[in-house]
Amino acid sequence: MTRRPVLEFWFDFASTYAYLSAMRIEPLAEAAGVDVRFRPFLLGPIFQSQGWNTSPFNLYPAKGRYMWRDVAREAERRGLPFRKPEPFPQNGLAATRVALWGADKPWCGAFVRAVFHAEFGEGRSIEEPSAVAALAGSVGLDPDGTMKAASADPNKQRLRAVTEEARTKGVFGAPTFFAEDGEMFWGDDRLERALAWAAGEED
Repeated sequence: MTRRPVLEFWFDFASTYAYLSAMRIEPLAEAAGVDVRFRPFLLGPIFQSQGWNTSPFNLYPAKGRYMWRDVAREAERRGLPFRKPEPFPQNGLAATRVALWGADKPWCGAFVRAVFHAEFGEGRSIEEPSAVAALAGSVGLDPDGTMKAASADPNKQRLRAVTEEARTKGVFGAPTFFAEDGEMFWGDDRLERALAWAAGEED
């Protein structure tokens, strides 16, 4: 059996554009003959290293107004629900820990979509561990066991290491995609190009 190329999907649950990518990346990757590697991480520490204490969409109001309209427009075009959550950005630590713990498990994609749908499709809070546990249960996981494993020290340390890896790789926003040759693509509007590159169809 021929090994399929892999595309890394780096995302933070606070990212509106990562929502758009997460809801379509798996079928697009399957059509391209590419496997997706989920790479959940935290953008907050990277922003803080640049002197930002919140999303740049909050720091720059004009940019934020455009972003909300753009994401709403794209969601409508793709038939996706969209509702701005309050507060924004949300603290996705608990959800990120679960996604990281399950990054190489078959259910990861379903869980990631469930979190993004709750947050940006329905405008619900994903900050509380109880909310994340319920979302884990909605995709067939044991809520208590999942939260316990995700919040254990080895997974916490892994998240810190992965976030530092993102920084050293030059990740500055989400979504970001990496092909196996290290080529980086940033933004939902580059997803198709990233998949084509990973599949060897572009150079």
